[in-house]
Amino acid sequence: MPWCASRTSTGPTGAAPPPSTACADTPDRGRVEVDGRDLAGLGERGLLQLRRDRIGFVFQSFGLIPLLAAAENVGVPLRLRRTDPREREERVDLLLSLVALADDAAQRPGELSGGRQQRVVIARALANRPALLIADEPTSRLDAETGHAVMELLRVVVHSERTTAWVATHDATLLDLADRVLELRDGEIVRR
Repeated sequence: MPWCASRTSTGPTGAAPPPSTACADTPDRGRVEVDGRDLAGLGERGLLQLRRDRIGFVFQSFGLIPLLAAAENVGVPLRLRRTDPREREERVDLLLSLVALADDAAQRPGELSGGRQQRVVIARALANRPALLIADEPTSRLDAETGHAVMELLRVVVHSERTTAWVATHDATLLDLADRVLELRDGEIVRR
């Protein structure tokens, strides 16, 4: 997939595994490349490094650390890479501004609405400037209006950060926001 693209895969529940597994398993056939690297040749340590440094994940369940403020949650991937504190703080501030949460930096997840929590998750997923952002049903826990707003935001952020997003959804109303839609049926990709 080229830079600055959003891909959405859709299909009935169970049509295929979530996109996050594409970066965890070796394929049965074909190749899976991320950032120009064939996953089959990376080994366990290489896969771990790739997932940590070059792939951002957005899950349905948010996965925020309840005791940490929004800014601290966004900074977690940067801490894992031992990013310089000043650089980390600048990146966190930029990302929270990008997702319109600069004023909520000190709020803990329980103090934020579902839509705001998902924006924190998007900012965290982009912290390491990933080549690929994988979002598995990122709007499933949100009402329709908030879900649409989050997907609009995701599209804008993906383009501004020059990354590729692969979004899995069952929500047909979100498909118009993708640059390209791939439909999955019985584990096979059907192009639209």
